[in-house]
Amino acid sequence: MPHAIVTNTERPDLMPVTARWRWEAFAQGQGRSLAEVTAAESEGAAGPGPMPRTFVLLVDDEPVGMASLAAHDLDTRPDLTPWLAGVFVVPHARGRGHAARLVAAVEAYAASLGVATLWLYTRTAEGIYARIGWRTVETVAHRDKMYALMRRDLFA
Repeated sequence: MPHAIVTNTERPDLMPVTARWRWEAFAQGQGRSLAEVTAAESEGAAGPGPMPRTFVLLVDDEPVGMASLAAHDLDTRPDLTPWLAGVFVVPHARGRGHAARLVAAVEAYAASLGVATLWLYTRTAEGIYARIGWRTVETVAHRDKMYALMRRDLFA
């Protein structure tokens, strides 16, 4: 099974897929339509500058997961930037290390930009991130739920 990681700027044809994943996993029921998420995905990829950038993992040329580098991801913490965001692996491909591969690709890209610290927030995957070097710095409330706010120092 050959694996490849590409960006949405290299493969704009994957944007409808990543937009649908982003909407289904993170935005559905939050007041944003699939069309709005798709438009934001396209604008971000076409915009100047290094962010946002979405990395897509292909297994046998089939997209199975994504992870993004975003300038902002948590409205209540505009002081923190940039963010690992939108990490998603399709259910049938989970448990194979794909999320870790995608996170590593985002970390390497961020490091290549000179980013010293990355941030993320999660409600369900704190253990996964901790195993690959992230540490929890606080617990934050967001949309009436509690999340772990985590950081990764890239030049430690």
